[in-house]
Amino acid sequence: MSDVNTEQRTETTVLQFLETAAYLERRLDRALSATRGISFSEYRLLSALSGLTGKGIPRIDLANAVGLTASAVTRALKPLEKIGLVTTQKSDRDARQSLAVITPAGLELLDDAQGVLHDLFKQLFINTLNADQIAEFQQRLAEIKHA
Repeated sequence: MSDVNTEQRTETTVLQFLETAAYLERRLDRALSATRGISFSEYRLLSALSGLTGKGIPRIDLANAVGLTASAVTRALKPLEKIGLVTTQKSDRDARQSLAVITPAGLELLDDAQGVLHDLFKQLFINTLNADQIAEFQQRLAEIKHA
């Protein structure tokens, strides 16, 4: 009997966690889309690329960094490249591989987008927690991710 209850609690908790994550992502998407014209996924791509200014990163590594598939990254980079936020360069080591590189315009948009997100973050429930509660919450998230 307790196994059934545990399974039900686990399922309910996992579904609630995923629904909450989806809700937060939609809020972030709407805020960025309405003010900067990019999605949260595009923001994550630009953010991942920003630490590698001028160097670039293979699309597969970028996909792993942001939790998307390589084909999803390729599809997401095309419009960013079209509007001048990202460029692609051939890899010096492997001519078959292209590297995604953030442009100065991409860095500028990323900086603006970070301001939008910081304003939104101030409104989130997490701000009602104290430092110890936040640390514990982050620890639990890390445990879930690495279990």
